[in-house]
Amino acid sequence: MKYLMVAALSALITSPALAEDAFQLTSPDISEGQQLDNQFVLNGFGCEGGNISPALEWSGVPEGTKSLVVTAYDPDAPTGSGWWHWVAFNIPANVSSLTQGAGSVGGDMPEGAVQSLTDFGVPGFGGACPPAGEVHRYQFKVHALGVEALGLDENASAALVGFMTGANTIATANLTAVYTR
Repeated sequence: MKYLMVAALSALITSPALAEDAFQLTSPDISEGQQLDNQFVLNGFGCEGGNISPALEWSGVPEGTKSLVVTAYDPDAPTGSGWWHWVAFNIPANVSSLTQGAGSVGGDMPEGAVQSLTDFGVPGFGGACPPAGEVHRYQFKVHALGVEALGLDENASAALVGFMTGANTIATANLTAVYTR
């Protein structure tokens, strides 16, 4: 039994998913499982934040990637279908980061990138704003796609972008923060 555990642990340690070159999403602004800073909170719906998109950085983009999609999603929103806070697609495959505020009004998104409708009804980043007293998860993801463009525009719904993303994803990297007020 002891040897089986050692073999299983050895296989896990040498797994490609844990290799240094695995597709990873990090941020100088947010940390896995940690509370979002007020600058990443919505300024509206009863919340008073900066409504600034966090900086995101990714590495280990898989071979064959032709474009990227970045999303921010709250699966805990009391809607029955979660809440899309950010949907950006057609990001060129050679881009490896988005600066803080890139997804915000007046932000500096890469050339060719499209930000489409969030559940706030407008394109671009919309910060966290859960009901008072609730802890919500904010799942930031970067998806590596095998197509150069999704063929959608800024009026595409988050669900449609999600469908097209899912149909073309090679790999996904995640970073989940939390927020409560």
